[in-house]
Amino acid sequence: MINEEIIQASLERSEDWGKDPLHVREILAKAKTLTGLNAEEVACLSAVTDKDLLAELFQIAAEIKEAIYGKRIVIFAPLYISNFCSNSCLYCAFRADNKELRRRALTQEEIVKETEALIQEGQKRVLLVAGETHDAQSLDYILQSIETIYATGNERDAIRRININIAPQTTTDFKRLHDAKIGTYQLFQETYHRKTYKEIHVAGKKADYDWRLTAIDRAMQAGIDDVGLGILFGLADWRFEILALMQHIQYLEQKFGVGPHTLSVPRLEPALGSSVSSNPPFPVSDQDFSKIIAILRLAVPYTGIILSTRETAELRRNALAIGISQISAGSRTDPGGYAAEKEKNSAFQAGQFSLGDHRSLDEVVRDLVTLGYLPSFCTACYRQGRTGEDFMALAKCGRIKNLCDPNALFTFQEYLLHYAKKETRELGEKLIEQKVADMPYAQKEIVTKILKEIQAGRLDSYL
Repeated sequence: MINEEIIQASLERSEDWGKDPLHVREILAKAKTLTGLNAEEVACLSAVTDKDLLAELFQIAAEIKEAIYGKRIVIFAPLYISNFCSNSCLYCAFRADNKELRRRALTQEEIVKETEALIQEGQKRVLLVAGETHDAQSLDYILQSIETIYATGNERDAIRRININIAPQTTTDFKRLHDAKIGTYQLFQETYHRKTYKEIHVAGKKADYDWRLTAIDRAMQAGIDDVGLGILFGLADWRFEILALMQHIQYLEQKFGVGPHTLSVPRLEPALGSSVSSNPPFPVSDQDFSKIIAILRLAVPYTGIILSTRETAELRRNALAIGISQISAGSRTDPGGYAAEKEKNSAFQAGQFSLGDHRSLDEVVRDLVTLGYLPSFCTACYRQGRTGEDFMALAKCGRIKNLCDPNALFTFQEYLLHYAKKETRELGEKLIEQKVADMPYAQKEIVTKILKEIQAGRLDSYL
């Protein structure tokens, strides 16, 4: 699946390719056709340093994102339910041998409180996260927690879709997750560089590189056709990582006919008790980080690219224009953090890593609107069965936004009516008016009708 010799050879050849403006522009022209790029082309773009060529790269990334996703930005929140972990990953605060961390696994009653706190902010999508444990009860706990989250709230106030970021499972256990009506199963390889992986994952089941790498295979074989991949940038050379990621994507498309629904691009951030996280072996500059996002947008244009609150508000703003289509907002990475914040509980529990963006959901939404983006809390594709091949068929040709744009408006209107502060509501209403005015007549009629119904009390509308 991952051939390091091919990657290294591509990187060596790319040093000259990246300096050839004609060759680079040929690749950029191909990217504009929305058909994606191969590994050799990605390697070439990774070597570009010329300012003018970089400006062209970023501009085309913005055009491709606009063509596939429009101006909408999907919003979600992570929900950490446990920081118990049986692995020892040198970059993570949750690692088993970290004596500085207070351990906590939320009870179902505490999960209800966390869910209620998120709902009251207006969140509709959550990413359930837990430390990786491998005892017989761990998946039972996850499944019970999913059931609790879905059952919390009422018709208006509820979490409508739960995505999952938990330990790799057997095929049999992935089937149990599939039956629990999860959205996307998300798993980061962290680093595809095998030697680095071994050095940084020193104990626990996660130390098995191949068990983790093949987890997506088992998930898909179990019926989970909506998956997310990710790299923790800073552990190994970022150029190697994105080429390995391309190999993984190509493998999935060849074997299952479906690539990843999402790609996550976190960078190492300081974590309690971890010297590695504070001193990344291969630090990634802001400039290179922007290149990573733009290159991935060109290489796999149909894929949602996720940026978390690890990054600062300023960097996240800039990243929206060059490829990011999903962001977390108002995040806490410590179990019980949302309820504690709501109750103004002074007890401090360290999170998995340091955050760069501490703004509330409403502040993030208002900022997005000010920048001309349409915040979306939509979960329609999951509930309409538009996942896997069905989603890709719409996304790869750019038709997905014909559904996603109206659905984003519907969920945003609902947010404005029930959760937004006055200034955010006023700005948001103006944005909705502008978006509707720009729609084709037939679509405008349908959208206007449903928006009026939402204003009159209709809930959870989607196409």
